[in-house]
Amino acid sequence: MITRTIAAQTHGRYLIDVPAGPGPFPLLIGFHGYGEGAGAMMAELLRIRGERQWLVASVQALNRFYNRTSDSVVASWMTREDRELAIVDNLAYVTAAAADVRANQPAGDRLVYVGFSQGTAMAYRAAAFGPAADGLIVLAGDVPPDVALLARKLPPILMGRGATDHWYTEEKAIADQDVLKRSNATFESVVFDGGHVWDGTFIARASSWLEALWG
Repeated sequence: MITRTIAAQTHGRYLIDVPAGPGPFPLLIGFHGYGEGAGAMMAELLRIRGERQWLVASVQALNRFYNRTSDSVVASWMTREDRELAIVDNLAYVTAAAADVRANQPAGDRLVYVGFSQGTAMAYRAAAFGPAADGLIVLAGDVPPDVALLARKLPPILMGRGATDHWYTEEKAIADQDVLKRSNATFESVVFDGGHVWDGTFIARASSWLEALWG
């Protein structure tokens, strides 16, 4: 049996929240976790933004499916099948999404990526291979192998995990920090009481981190 792959065009979507005023505004682009959607991520991005004049975009993964319990539409970034091709597709997609935001909204030069869980790998890849970023906020997800080789190129990073997270464990976090240290990447690590979730402690730290770096 022979397996072949075919390139096909598909459409993705992103949500955007534009502050009042003429801009230009700094840009915060987020990537949700497995089995979530752009709406769930947008809610967390708005909590991070707070009252700041940041333009916020939440990109939804291309692989959509129904949540079996709620019948809502959710998505994932990839599976192990044809993984390398999916990485290429996803990078092209999020690069196009960022370009679309900048072409149609009052976005300034400053750009920060945010990723949660499976979306963390997407945020790392966007920062390493996509449009130049000024910051990276990642929660409950590890540095993908292809990015580890280019970690020296990453912007300042705020990384977080819950102390009882059984997926992104302390061992994984330590391994990621070792990769970043060897590459002389600038990062700060936050550990909070909780599991594989957005926690108010991390939201508050991410918000103050943005404030300290860029106001």
